[in-house]
Amino acid sequence: MPRPEKQAPPPLRVDTLRVVLAGTALWVAALVVLLLLGDRVDRVWTWTCVAGIALAGIGLGIMRWQGQLHRDR
Repeated sequence: MPRPEKQAPPPLRVDTLRVVLAGTALWVAALVVLLLLGDRVDRVWTWTCVAGIALAGIGLGIMRWQGQLHRDR
């Protein structure tokens, strides 16, 4: 005899713009720290932060193009 299935909970409403901006702020903060440390850290970490910031910018552009930025408000 099959078990009765539970209904899935409704999807969470998340302000995706705020989430992406918070993550980007963390990448920027990490980049600033790495730049202050100068030659004491490997440049791979600096470029990782730059890539994180660039990908967030691309993601925001895609979200704007798809119309997702104003739908959550």
